[in-house]
Amino acid sequence: MKFRNYFIMTAMAVCTLAACSEFDDDTTVDDDQVIDEEFRLPNFPDDADAVSGNVSGTWNEDVYVNGHITVPAGQTLTINKGVTVYFSGEGAGVNHAAIEFSVNGNLYCLGDEDEPVTLTVYAGETIPESEKMNGFWGGIVAGSTCAEMIIDHTVIEYTGGQVIQGSPAAENNYYTAGDDAYPQITTNNVDGKYIITNSIIRNGWSDGIYMMGGQAIIADNIFSATGYDGAEAVNVKSGCKVDVARNIMFSPNTNGLKLSSSDQDDAAGKGQAVIQAYNNTIINAGWRRDGEKGGCIYVEENANVGVFNNLLVNCKFRAITPDWNATGSEDCYDRENSVIDYNFYASGTVQSHLFFEGTDEDGESYSGVKYPYSGYAYSHDGYDTQVDVHSRIAKTAEDAEAMDPKFVNYNINADPALSEWNDAWDFHVSDGSPVLSGTYTGNEKQPNFAVSGLTVNGNTYTSPGVEPHFGAFGTAE
Repeated sequence: MKFRNYFIMTAMAVCTLAACSEFDDDTTVDDDQVIDEEFRLPNFPDDADAVSGNVSGTWNEDVYVNGHITVPAGQTLTINKGVTVYFSGEGAGVNHAAIEFSVNGNLYCLGDEDEPVTLTVYAGETIPESEKMNGFWGGIVAGSTCAEMIIDHTVIEYTGGQVIQGSPAAENNYYTAGDDAYPQITTNNVDGKYIITNSIIRNGWSDGIYMMGGQAIIADNIFSATGYDGAEAVNVKSGCKVDVARNIMFSPNTNGLKLSSSDQDDAAGKGQAVIQAYNNTIINAGWRRDGEKGGCIYVEENANVGVFNNLLVNCKFRAITPDWNATGSEDCYDRENSVIDYNFYASGTVQSHLFFEGTDEDGESYSGVKYPYSGYAYSHDGYDTQVDVHSRIAKTAEDAEAMDPKFVNYNINADPALSEWNDAWDFHVSDGSPVLSGTYTGNEKQPNFAVSGLTVNGNTYTSPGVEPHFGAFGTAE
């Protein structure tokens, strides 16, 4: 699938967008997912002029990074189109800490459709499929002083190294040494502004994007195979106002979207999380996660959300809202002000090769869900009676056949636990697809930044408008 740029800049012409995942103690991994920890990447070429330490200015040529790098507060680093930044998989220092890309100033990754920016590890193309979630480097950590960031037409891959003693993120109290793994992108500044668009975020041990603060437009991206034994494509906490639209989220370990206002502290300036998530396509979510937690969308802890017009394909469960019926529970989302409805749950009729039966370590029974439609019909404790009232949900094999989205090029009747991406897929739909009608038309929930936009690097970006179809794409143009 090619990149697309739909953003309108009102200041200029259109231009060429946690603790980390909270792994449960009972998380298990299927045998065929076991990573070979002895796998090693080759060293940099002998003539590579590697960098580390403070960085700023403009990069127009490929860069090799052999230690932690930091954009200092008040400074800017611009990475222009076609540049590949190679991070050493050997890590930094005597303890070989995963190399972190710390951004305390501003970062602008400005690729285009033909020449994206790429953040990767050296010889990444030689990594076998079974090793791609090894967590070779630390990802982008936008700190509490990072005012602006643009990730536009950029490929970010192979992050998720463990945060250990001496890791910058541990020293800055963003993550906990020994407990956390690096997401692909982290944000921490509640006053920060972030544009993440037209990019590919793939093969990371942890979350694709983990937001602990800031305003953001996250749109028109592909998230592929995020999370090894937990994690989501997009994970949002308190102190955030975010629009998440027109993304493809393929095979997130747990959820495509985890939306929470955890650690909310209004007095300290970390206010309620407000998220509008619409016109996303989430595929094969939740199967690589054991238990009953994951599945596609998870909304909790006072988050104020609009979740509508999304297309959920072969996911393990429907949208989950824990403790929705426990009055006063801090785990409950902002039920009074949220809309989670008018979504389309499509299912194939092929059994997943990953399913969990019996009981877990606490004696709780697994659902034993083997087909997506069975998970959609399952009596899950987290299925709120006020959620998905008007959504279209395939709950039987017959429903599944009748509700086939008719993708231009994607076989819905494939194993829903598969996680390997295919560039030939096309998630546009054919004429007559059932996803082309029945969407949300209300005014209660609208994008946060469709009108006012976010001004970053002197340009004003606006969120995509709500489209009258389920999922990221309608028919091909």
